Amino acid sequence: MRDPIIALLGNPNVGKTSLFNRITKLHQHVGNYPGITVEKREGSVKANGRNYRIIDLPGTYTLYPTSLDEEIVYNALADKHNPVHPDLVIVVSEPNNIKRSVVLYQQARELGVPALFVINMIDEVNEKGLEIDYAKLEGYLQTRVLTTDARNGRGIQKVIEAFDERPGHFLGKFKVDEKYTEALEEAKRAFPLNTEYQTWQFLAQNHVSFLRDEDRQKIRAIREKYSLRPNELQQAEAIERNTNIEKDIKEIVFLAENRHLTKTNRIDRLLLHPFWGYAIFFAILFVTFQLVFTLSAPIMDWIDEHFSALIDYTASILPEGPISNLITQGIMAGIGGIIIFVPQIAILFLLISLMEETGYMSRVVFLMDRWLRPYGLNGKSVIPLMSGVGCAVPAIMAARNIENTKERLVTMLVTPFMTCAARLPIYIVLIALVIPDDTFLGFGLQGIVLNVLYILGVLAALLSAWVLSKIVKSQHKSFLIFELPSYKTPDWRNVGTNVWDKTSGFLFGAGKIILAMAVILWVLGSFGPNDKFSNADQYVMEANPGLSEEELEEEVASFQLEHSFLGYIGMGIEPLVKPLGYDWKMGIGLVSSFAAREVFVATMATVYSLGEDVDIEDEDQKTTLLGKMKSEINRNTGQPAYNLASGISLLLFYAFAMQCMSTIAIMKRETGSWKWTLIQTGMMTGMAYVVAFIAYQLIK
Repeated sequence: MRDPIIALLGNPNVGKTSLFNRITKLHQHVGNYPGITVEKREGSVKANGRNYRIIDLPGTYTLYPTSLDEEIVYNALADKHNPVHPDLVIVVSEPNNIKRSVVLYQQARELGVPALFVINMIDEVNEKGLEIDYAKLEGYLQTRVLTTDARNGRGIQKVIEAFDERPGHFLGKFKVDEKYTEALEEAKRAFPLNTEYQTWQFLAQNHVSFLRDEDRQKIRAIREKYSLRPNELQQAEAIERNTNIEKDIKEIVFLAENRHLTKTNRIDRLLLHPFWGYAIFFAILFVTFQLVFTLSAPIMDWIDEHFSALIDYTASILPEGPISNLITQGIMAGIGGIIIFVPQIAILFLLISLMEETGYMSRVVFLMDRWLRPYGLNGKSVIPLMSGVGCAVPAIMAARNIENTKERLVTMLVTPFMTCAARLPIYIVLIALVIPDDTFLGFGLQGIVLNVLYILGVLAALLSAWVLSKIVKSQHKSFLIFELPSYKTPDWRNVGTNVWDKTSGFLFGAGKIILAMAVILWVLGSFGPNDKFSNADQYVMEANPGLSEEELEEEVASFQLEHSFLGYIGMGIEPLVKPLGYDWKMGIGLVSSFAAREVFVATMATVYSLGEDVDIEDEDQKTTLLGKMKSEINRNTGQPAYNLASGISLLLFYAFAMQCMSTIAIMKRETGSWKWTLIQTGMMTGMAYVVAFIAYQLIK
């Protein structure tokens, strides 16, 4: 006999996840629903002498889906064969808007699912000046009404003790308009085993995924016969339900007299102000990203330093040879390249979780939705987009907060256009190479070019989003409909769980793809097809007698890179990059920087025999690297390899190209699909190639 399934159902921002965490005591796991990328939170609890499976369903306002997340909720409740079809539903509400939760409760009960009603955040009843007649509410809902405060655990045990309760027959509250009754009766004859309301849902839903094709054809035939439109039926139900609930609930939940403006309303006067609201938001955003960089930098430096020391120590105790190099320079370096992202991801999601838990994130969505919607994005897209200025990896993960599937996908696809920190070393070197250190209108020309590159990233993201929104199809249209929750102190258990889920998801999900790519790139750069690689020191000494030990080491590294598989790939793609003004050495840089964009600088340093540990923040080392690059002659043109035309071309290529395996890995992880990952890579690289080609051909 299977364990009973208890599903938590509720609107967004009612504290449903806090309740889930309290009930399961963190005996839970997060994955995806089979075949799709919607996050599935499932836990377990032992109580009443048995074990219960607890499912935290995605937040929704109605059982008419407008996103893939909401479709999951409808399918779980309506399809008795669904693997997470619940034995009991706990409908979670909060005092601010019980009416919306009653709509959801009624729909669930009329589908034939037993349900209890929980009012969470019960401590806010007095703060909001509300009075609730619980006896009348239980009579109206025909079920138990329980109260909880999930932040401190109050009432949780009573909810768990009620898991074996099964409320009796529910007298439906929704009365179908007479003009639809004939069609409904015909549908009931076609689906005799379903409740009346579920049959109505079949007529009113745009698409019911779990129905067989012949059943869908029956529904279509009835709609055509009676000229029914699903949206019209949904609207009729919404008006009828809300009108009746509004009238019925007045005597059950009401506002006490002589209440002053609540704390939430007073704060919102400032945070939603048409001017100060935006000013405060951008100030918070600025502080957020400053904290991500400031707090993560010393941790990342510590990881980098100690991981490098660990690699050196491991290399010292292992016998020299390719296996030792694979372990240290391939596998361990790859793992280090994964772990170094953890501080940024953890800190970013800590700050985002705090904004969500306090209720401020809903205000951000409200403020930004009107500006981003024309581009096919969502108000919640602003966080991933702005996070992309730091790093695309945590930024793409932040798009999980966008409920609408299409808008979430478009946001993830365009976020890497935002100029991330990894591009900065490349920009610094290339701008210093090809842009004069002059002023324009009193501003430094090099600084202006850097700003233009950041602006181009924003424009590319928005324009690409507009184009993709026309291409990517969705069965669900997105509307901004939600209640602004009250401000509250964060539930630290929720915050910690959220940070852990996101961080561990990156480590164990995307991490294995990053590691595989890192090892492949190491192999390509560490082996060659002929003796010019294996006997590089002999070739170098014959060509350059009298070199010091340090110079010899640097020249050998350069010669080996040139004759490695990676070097030959660079030479192989020279015909492709030649129209952009690049030679084979730049080609090696492009291929190697796929590991991470900033690797371009280290690769160029190795190619020009400076060693890979060049620090561009060190003026002497930077000047040496720039001198070498400036003196380099492109063998195809006979001109300096880094001139204005090729430099601008390279800057634009890196501004738009997908040159980051970590981003590709996280896209595969988040979309669950190589299709969209490859489309994104092809789109960005194609755009980068075309823009760089046009720029070079015009300027040269």
